[in-house]
Amino acid sequence: MIKEYYGAETFTLNKDFAYVLVIGTTDVSLIPGLTIAGATPELTHFTPAADAEYVLLGKCKSINTIPVSPTGIPTPALLTRASLSFINPLKVVVNAGSRILPKIPYIDLQGEPGKDIRKQALSMEKVNSIIENGIKLGEELSNEYELIMIGESIPAGTTTAMATLLALGYDAMDKVSSASPDNPKELKRKVVEEALRNLPTDPLQRLAKVSDPVLLGVAGISLGFKGKILLAGGTQMTAAAAIVNEFDKNKLKDITIGTTKWIVEDKFADMLSLAKQVGVKVLASMLDLSISAYEGIRAYEKGYVKEGVGAGGSTIMALVRGVSNNTLVRKIDELYGELVGSNNLHI
Repeated sequence: MIKEYYGAETFTLNKDFAYVLVIGTTDVSLIPGLTIAGATPELTHFTPAADAEYVLLGKCKSINTIPVSPTGIPTPALLTRASLSFINPLKVVVNAGSRILPKIPYIDLQGEPGKDIRKQALSMEKVNSIIENGIKLGEELSNEYELIMIGESIPAGTTTAMATLLALGYDAMDKVSSASPDNPKELKRKVVEEALRNLPTDPLQRLAKVSDPVLLGVAGISLGFKGKILLAGGTQMTAAAAIVNEFDKNKLKDITIGTTKWIVEDKFADMLSLAKQVGVKVLASMLDLSISAYEGIRAYEKGYVKEGVGAGGSTIMALVRGVSNNTLVRKIDELYGELVGSNNLHI
């Protein structure tokens, strides 16, 4: 089942599409307690590269297992790989600015890893590079596809998304989600409030101050692509859509956010109000993981992880193609079972 919000329509998937995964890191993820997108703050810099490797290869090269939370909950790349196995789209990994580079082929936007937003996230030179090269990539993809799905992997991305939305004038404080069921709102607010001090007046310079390479990369690709776009993600994608809106207000008519029920139903965030403010449509996958054989997978139903690596959009694509909930969960369990057997993952 798929829920529709703000005029979104569940599309028919009768043509090939491309899955584009934009990866990057910032030093914000090194702040203790801010994200669980890695077993330790230091390992969060390996998460995007490992996510990309797993989606493409079914194994990781940058680390010896898939990324997990400190309590062992597996990366949403697992849901993405399982979903895409039923569809087999073109898979493109795009490096917008990752500290650790994936050991697979990827397209480089010539960006840079984000620094601490409380000081300065990115140089103006790299902001321009990411956006301009992203636009060019989007234009090139338009030559082959009428639809693309863009996912993201960047630890602590909801914090930089909140800072980005606030810097662009949206009411976003405390409205972004978290990979943890205990959203560290006070810490996020403290970091963001410090980042927003003495903001420049120019919107692009504001983005350089508080945004991240992945948001800019997603926005650039979206601006360049001429067809329909499914932004596969949660509250971060409302920030990417807000950046698109700064450049081209007419572009949002071609964009829908595809997310998970765990994001839209999150009582500690308000993704739908953010989407309404920006003016972007939303689809939500109602995938039910409570029937999984594994505790690590069932934990998603308790508010862990929720979204990432295009999980929401990918499950939407699988459901649109006619894959049943039970079939999809069996595939997720099969992939996870292989990992548990080979890597002794926490379950």
